Amino acid sequence: MSFQELYQRKRATPEDAIKLIRNGDFVIVPTGVGEPPTLLTALSEQRRSLQDVKVAQILAVRKYGYFDPETVQHVRHVAFFFGGASRAGGQAGWLDFIPCSFSDIPVMIERDQIPANLVFSMASTMDEHGYFSLSLGADYTMAAVAKARAIVLEVNPNVPFANGNCLVHISQVTALVESSEAVTEVGLPKIGPVQEAIGKYVADMIDDGSTLQIGYGGIPDAVVMQLTAKHDLGIHTEMIGDGILTLVESGAVTNRKKSFMPGKMIATFALGSKKLYQFMQRNPALEMHPANFTNDPYVAAQNDKLIAINATLQIDLLGQCGSESLAHLPYSGTGGQLDFVRAANRSRGGKAFIVLPSTAKNDSLTRIVPSLSPATHVTTGKNDINYVVTEFGVAQLRGKSAKQRAREMIAIAHPDFRAQLTEGARQLQLL
Repeated sequence: MSFQELYQRKRATPEDAIKLIRNGDFVIVPTGVGEPPTLLTALSEQRRSLQDVKVAQILAVRKYGYFDPETVQHVRHVAFFFGGASRAGGQAGWLDFIPCSFSDIPVMIERDQIPANLVFSMASTMDEHGYFSLSLGADYTMAAVAKARAIVLEVNPNVPFANGNCLVHISQVTALVESSEAVTEVGLPKIGPVQEAIGKYVADMIDDGSTLQIGYGGIPDAVVMQLTAKHDLGIHTEMIGDGILTLVESGAVTNRKKSFMPGKMIATFALGSKKLYQFMQRNPALEMHPANFTNDPYVAAQNDKLIAINATLQIDLLGQCGSESLAHLPYSGTGGQLDFVRAANRSRGGKAFIVLPSTAKNDSLTRIVPSLSPATHVTTGKNDINYVVTEFGVAQLRGKSAKQRAREMIAIAHPDFRAQLTEGARQLQLL
């Protein structure tokens, strides 16, 4: 039987594809725009016919009908990382949350610590060899493909066919549905003067020939915007977005000087514009790989001069970062922050930056605090922290004593809060 004949045999309506789900199943969905909207809309419409089904995902983009506190006994979202669609439900407690680092999710699936009964994923059109590309999210989805009872693809010609360990063969597919709507686009965050100031501090510390990991957010993108005059930068990251595309178009990214996989940009998921998705199509300079490859600190650290740029919400005087919750309320998740902080610390010439505005709520609250708010989820700990950057400067903490750290952190706090922080440090016997 030819690949095309096999393809035709496996075509299904969304409603028929949903019938593959059994009560109690765990459905794995890729990160962000890799989520299949036609399938998840059909699941939402049929959710009351199911019992105890979980849909597990990092960073849901759309708020589907099953994001419903009245029907969680039928279908419940399980977050590895909260976003706008899932945050309210996570904070109210009717959505589930699995704490994890991004690099660990494929391993937990492989070890059956996270079930993977089905995979629902967006996919490119099939090539002449019978392969589809899960280019928008190789992440943990490829690990689930190896374990799942059923693999259901939403095939869409707007999904790019990218290279790397992100390919699924038609022989592995249980059912496929077809769609043609545009892939969800996610624009660059807003950048203001505070973000620009922080970005300049970081950009000034990035040498030509460095390899970049860039998290999502206004400050990381503010750094990117100030790197267009650099030379021979490389990319080894979890997310490829429009900021990186800007560096490629400026000529700053060539990947020639990478010590690991030279000539190749490496990422595990994509989040950006139609222009980005078109850039990914059959691009020989880009490979998409699972997160236990891209984010493994041992693997990523093989890049000399690895630069990790990630944001936090709150940080204490020892350098402990609360990057994923507001006190006890979940806000996002660990994601790849700790993975890449540790990777940059291991890299020869590497630098790990944690970036944040010094204040919140119109300068009424300091984000630098003597100790983290009670019940805050610690993301990057005091033993891993290196550079901390606000709009008032850079604190370098690695190798410093507790007292030295307190002084450095107070020096980059907003001036209106430095006296308060100094008194707090004295009470903690840090000064």
